[in-house]
Amino acid sequence: MSPFIALAGIDKRFGGIHAIEGIDFDVFSGEVHALVGENGAGKSTLMRVMGGGHQPDAGTMHVEGREMSFRNPHASLAEGIAVIHQETALAPALSVAENVFLGAMPPVIDWRALRKKARDLIASLGFDIDPAALVETMSAAQCQVIEIAKALSGTLKLLVLDEPTAALAPSDTYRLLDIVRDLRSRGVGIVYISHRLEEVFAIADRITVLKDGRRVDTVKPADITRDELIRKMVGRPLSVLFPQRHATIGDEVLKVTHLSHGKMVQDVSFALRAGEVVGLGGLIGSGRTEVARLIFGADQRESGTIELRQKKLNIRSPVAAVRAGIGLVPEDRKTQGAVLSMPIRINATLAALNTVSGPFGILAFRRERDHVRKLMEALRIKARSMDADVSTLSGGNQQKVVLAKWFHADGDLIMLDEPTRGVDVGAKVEIYTLINQLAERGKAVLVISSDHQELMGICDRILVMGEGRIRGQLDPEDYSEERILSLSLQRGKPDGHAGSAALSH
Repeated sequence: MSPFIALAGIDKRFGGIHAIEGIDFDVFSGEVHALVGENGAGKSTLMRVMGGGHQPDAGTMHVEGREMSFRNPHASLAEGIAVIHQETALAPALSVAENVFLGAMPPVIDWRALRKKARDLIASLGFDIDPAALVETMSAAQCQVIEIAKALSGTLKLLVLDEPTAALAPSDTYRLLDIVRDLRSRGVGIVYISHRLEEVFAIADRITVLKDGRRVDTVKPADITRDELIRKMVGRPLSVLFPQRHATIGDEVLKVTHLSHGKMVQDVSFALRAGEVVGLGGLIGSGRTEVARLIFGADQRESGTIELRQKKLNIRSPVAAVRAGIGLVPEDRKTQGAVLSMPIRINATLAALNTVSGPFGILAFRRERDHVRKLMEALRIKARSMDADVSTLSGGNQQKVVLAKWFHADGDLIMLDEPTRGVDVGAKVEIYTLINQLAERGKAVLVISSDHQELMGICDRILVMGEGRIRGQLDPEDYSEERILSLSLQRGKPDGHAGSAALSH
């Protein structure tokens, strides 16, 4: 049996940079072939070659035994190859049905028939989504399903998924993996790109590892351990995913009491101390992000108090929060955490411009460059120079630039919302090390994450939210994914113990 698609000796350069070099890669019909590697390893470039977004400088590509060269994505779609990028390419102002059949609308549209067809396609994936609803009202999981339905609206033979579960809750992730399994059973070939190795081992028939633009190996999941796979990805042993921290727990830094804002945050109370890393767990939509936004002044609380170093704060804006000594690394670094079109040096000092300014607020360029150079060295930010735009960096380095901003601001409280989403294993370890450094500098650190292993690996204790409330607290001796999930799914009002434990710890 020959593969549906076979790439041999694929090279692609961008200027003087060799993005991929001599890559051999193939996918059989009815197979899930996972593609893994650190950010910058060449995964996205290879994906775009298959999808017609890039034309290779050298090498050949055969589809169903025929040598082909795609000049654009439309050419690949005509051969049954669909690529779904991490950031969906849907039109938010159009309906679900319009998006599913976008580019294939008949001259005269029978809207009832079109919506029924879209509903049937989506139902075949196990979802019930109103085809008349606007895409802008859809959740991240629903958008992924709409993208897959759009691919199925034509003749789908190969589906390329780039980090499909990065923004999904665990329950939605399981449903998406079921869709992948169903498509495989229908004979569709699937390229599955993910940093979440537990998903790769659960879903893949084969795994190809890329590093620095080259293929390192292709293996079957049964023939390799997770640690061995990580070693191939990063090129070095990674015996400790979660580095040890040597921080001294000090006095109380943050105290939140009876914080409320609509249904998303209801009567939330907890405290953090200097040198402490506290996790905020729970399902997406449980109110975790909303708590951080209230503390940071991005949203206004309806009731409750926020104290920093035993001083009550009346924060009404992020500017006031920064002045008070509070920092937030937001969930979406691309739109809220960094100004992608501006250089590293500007982003890294944005939260404390007074430290790099002279009299009358005039920027002191030499002082700015000295500060940024030290930050880049300390945080190991990889870039051609501090004048490079943040948009040119890998996901892990973009996240480190956002962290650099708060290292530079030197506040008392740092909150990190999904700090390692969409970054590779090697970058995760570096970010965990930076979180430890913040704690060792006496900062109070609040980490919001959907990755339960991450919370258990880096936090001194975990507060679990559900339906806008803190459902309970777990200490290290009580850690387990089952307990986190059980607390997050708990219904009704929590007993008094949960809130008091969070405050008095």
